[in-house]
Amino acid sequence: MSLWRYRDRLPVEPLVTLGEGDTPLIPAPRLSARTGAEVWLKFEGANPTGSFKDRGMTVAVSAAIREGAEAIICASTGNTAASAAAYAARAGLRGAVIVPEGKIATGKLAQALMHGARVVALRGNFDEALRLVRQLVDRHPISLVNSVNEFRIEGQKTAAFEVCDGLVDPPDALCIPVGNAGNITSWHKGFGEYGVAPQLHGFQAEGAAPLVHGAPVAQPETVASAIRIGNPARWEEAMGAITSSRGLIRAVSDAEILDAYRVLASEEGVFCEPASAASVAGLLKYGAEGRVVCVLTGHGLKDPTTALDQARSVIPCEPDLGSVEEAVMG
Repeated sequence: MSLWRYRDRLPVEPLVTLGEGDTPLIPAPRLSARTGAEVWLKFEGANPTGSFKDRGMTVAVSAAIREGAEAIICASTGNTAASAAAYAARAGLRGAVIVPEGKIATGKLAQALMHGARVVALRGNFDEALRLVRQLVDRHPISLVNSVNEFRIEGQKTAAFEVCDGLVDPPDALCIPVGNAGNITSWHKGFGEYGVAPQLHGFQAEGAAPLVHGAPVAQPETVASAIRIGNPARWEEAMGAITSSRGLIRAVSDAEILDAYRVLASEEGVFCEPASAASVAGLLKYGAEGRVVCVLTGHGLKDPTTALDQARSVIPCEPDLGSVEEAVMG
């Protein structure tokens, strides 16, 4: 099974696929007890390259092949780069990704490089990278696969279909991290096509919260690298989705994101990347009622450095029973 079971709702045929979609929808009893809501986790980290980006990439790259493209390109904070590189490799296309120098998590950089993409480290931020690649594709026959590509939105909307089908009845609210704002736009489109209208609660990191402040952030900063974006490409669509769904857009601090990150791993057994935890941080801070789905956009192994910084230390031990017993029993 994959998201292509919804092919009648998608604009292209599956010309390149890695079996993306059909990700776990996990009940979260401890978060439910903390919040008083019925909380579910949509774990998009179970996609082939470990993030929700694969949903849009399978459709965008299939469309690029149909249109005769020989290469694809994207600007990325990491997950789009990993996904684009994988699908380019699968499709036999040349792939190039532009990432902010020193601002991409280790796991994501490793993926992009291993899949054979041409990785360019820009001495600037994501917003500058996206502006430059948009100019580049105007000059060369390269397909741009960022979320400004409408086919990306088409693929990502399938997550909403899966949630509605999985729960039978739609949720009352959806909590979701917001960076470039393509994902919240996609969920809104998907719910709309299913004829349902949950409240959409979007959460940005305090240091990268242009939608909250109503103005671009020139130098966005946050531990949640996947949403370290100061001028979202889907700004208007995202705000329209939030407004029409009677939802909200709020900011959470890095400390709140990291606390939710640890709670998810240690209490619910779900290891997501820091940006994913913004959805849960927002729920814990601002609350929601009824049945609530929190979107976890990427796997924790995307950013092993942050995980090791936040986790307990490894316990050294001598190779004898007494030492092992002491180390294990504490």
